[in-house]
Amino acid sequence: MIDHLKGREKALEPFGLTGRRAEWVALASLHGGVFNRSQLSAWFGMDRFKTLRFVQALTRRRLAAEEMVGDLKVCRICARGIYRALGAEGVRTRRITSTEVAMRRVLSFDYVIEHPDLPWLPTEQEKVSAFEALDMGRSLMPVRVYRGAAGGAQHYFPRGMPVALDSRRAVFVHADPGYDTSTALRSWRDRHQKLWQALRDLALSVEVVGVACARRPLDRARTILGNWTNTETAPRPIHPPGTAAAARREITRIENAIVGMDDAGVEEMGGFQACLHRMVELEDMLRSMRPAGTIDGHSVWRSSRFRGRGI
Repeated sequence: MIDHLKGREKALEPFGLTGRRAEWVALASLHGGVFNRSQLSAWFGMDRFKTLRFVQALTRRRLAAEEMVGDLKVCRICARGIYRALGAEGVRTRRITSTEVAMRRVLSFDYVIEHPDLPWLPTEQEKVSAFEALDMGRSLMPVRVYRGAAGGAQHYFPRGMPVALDSRRAVFVHADPGYDTSTALRSWRDRHQKLWQALRDLALSVEVVGVACARRPLDRARTILGNWTNTETAPRPIHPPGTAAAARREITRIENAIVGMDDAGVEEMGGFQACLHRMVELEDMLRSMRPAGTIDGHSVWRSSRFRGRGI
């Protein structure tokens, strides 16, 4: 049983999918919507003939379609009913928009199936809800506005790369099939930086995994992520759990009273000067709690199943 699926694979029984086959289709649908035969074969330990029969069964029932993406053949879960049954009809993975996007998805999925026990947040809504449950506003999350018929729809975590979260740490995966540059990797960091800082303020460890299928992007990720990592050795003040969250709430309360011209509220907190002094005190405390660096840990992982650019 894969915990982060939360039993959703059982909703695929009407499609004739049960057990591990239902788990596989649920995993693939929720984590990018594409896979290839080598991934399927390794997951089930099946030979290429059984793998072919399973893929043919999916395509024959129009649950999936096999397509060439560059020089790689991928199987795309395309049936809207599958996503609807999984409660993920709004995910933007039923279509392949470019070779780069498809390769990034299949590479990300490769990391997920090799680490199925991590507490993954598969969909955009699950990511947003999980961070909102930590009192983090959407303004902290990476977002992209899509212009068009929908009238400027916002999508959070727009690249759809894997994120895992538990009570101790958050893991963010950056998958590069060989199309990215150092600037692109740093831009990805910049879009996540406010969220990472908020997580670290809550004393959660932020870890980034660089995933690639070629030597050059792997070496680049190793160097850049190493530069982001906390290398602090001096001890920091120890505060009780929840101190940072309480401090941010108090700052917000003071700011709201001042901006809202709530004279009674300001006086209750000791007056205007006392409020300003208290805000400086709280900000200093929060800064003292923040470790050095942008993230707390990093690793790199190379997929052996795909050939990427920059070998």
